[in-house]
Order: sequence, then structure tokens, then C-alpha cells
Amino acid sequence: MIHLSLIGIGTGNPEHVTLAAVRALNQAELLLLPRKGEAKSDLIDLRRLLCRDLLEASSRTRVVEFDLPCRDARADYLGAVDDWHDAIAEVWVDLMATHLPEGGRVGMLIWGDPSLYDSSLRIAERLGGERFREGGLQVELKVEIVPGITSLQALTAAHRIPLNALAEPVLITTGRRLRERGWPSDAESVAVMLDSGGAFQALPQEGLTIWWGAYLGMDKQCLIDGPLVDVAATILERRAALRERHGWIMDVYLLRRV
Repeated sequence: MIHLSLIGIGTGNPEHVTLAAVRALNQAELLLLPRKGEAKSDLIDLRRLLCRDLLEASSRTRVVEFDLPCRDARADYLGAVDDWHDAIAEVWVDLMATHLPEGGRVGMLIWGDPSLYDSSLRIAERLGGERFREGGLQVELKVEIVPGITSLQALTAAHRIPLNALAEPVLITTGRRLRERGWPSDAESVAVMLDSGGAFQALPQEGLTIWWGAYLGMDKQCLIDGPLVDVAATILERRAALRERHGWIMDVYLLRRV
């Protein structure tokens, strides 16, 4: 039996880690930290910092780092993601079998919250699947979710705005979907995540306001807001400069009809 805790750690500010997350970290016998390459070393560095600062001196938690498999960049996006998740699941199982052969409590530090555009839950579901049973890797798994502050919460807090217009719904989507399908019908507010850059250029820019943020919660946080027609070019220029400077970027934005 493996007790797997998916622990939301927010968007980069150690003060955003909840007391429940701290407790889950200290209860884990094994913490698995993914490395995503040199360009995103800030992400593993933050996780290392959290472990250093939040694990109690009496804790016997072992911290093990691993290299996250790379996703194939082929045109079949969903198929590539499916294969990628299978590869990650295999790594998880191998690590659990190596470091906790008799079972135990495993923790994973999840950026933001495990429920919002994170695939850890979907990967965990694979561990008891047919592919792993046939390979002798079957795991009896109990999953616990420890919620964390999401990038959308950090964005609206930083800009001091509500997520929704009065009595109106909010649609959360990706940059890919916004490019392919345009403005969603019957939506007044659209939150956009996982944008590789400038998906809002696919929209008619008149009549839209944008609140944009990058590296939310970190010391290099950057915010821009205003009518989209006025600030779109500024956002694109700033985003490119930040990515060049840091080697990676994580950003999110809210669009609203006005």
C-alpha cells in the first residue's frame, strides 16, 4: 500500500504553503522532487527550499530527486501527452519500489493546486492499470489531495480584482484553445493558462481588458493590466525579455469584456 499525498504548494511564495501542506510534508516517508532541466532550475530550487525550511528537525522524510521525462513535441498533442503520462507513471512506480519496497507514505509537491491544469491525479490513476499489472508494477494506492493556492488566485490578489464580473461566470481555458476557437460563447470573463505566448492576439482586441502576471508569488513577479488594445504589445515584449533573462516563464491572464 502506497499512501500518495499530492501537496499543493502555491505559485512560488513559501508563505502561501498551508499548514495542512506542512503537516503532509512532515508525515511523508518519501518526497519525490521532479527536475525539469537546467532552464527551469528555479522550480526545483524552490522545492528544495521548501523542504529545507518546512521539514522538522525530527522528520525522517527522505527527499529524492528525479529527472522528469520529456514530452514528445509531435503534432498529435493529446497522444503525446498520453504517452508522456505513461512514462512519468513508470518513473514514479520505480522510485516507490526502490525507496519504499514495503509501502508507505509518499509526498509530491505540486505547483499551484493538483486540481487545476496539473496531471498528477491522472498519472496516479495509471498506477493500477493493465499496463502496470502486466509489467509486475501493480501498486495498491490511496491518494490524498492537499489543496494549494492557484495561479488564478495569486493573479487576482496581485491585481486586487475579483475573478468574476458581478453575477457572471468565468471560463478557464488554455492558450491553445483560445487560438483555435476564439472567444468562448456566453463568456464575459476568460482566464487563460498554459499559453506559449500571446494567444490573445487571435481575438478582436477592442472592448477587452487584460490582467496579466508572470512568476506570480516569486520575487521576480511582473504584472501588466489595461485595455488589451493598448497593452498587448507591451505584454509580448516584456514576456519575451523575461523569458530570455530567466530561461523560462510561467504566466497567466484574465480577459474581460468591458
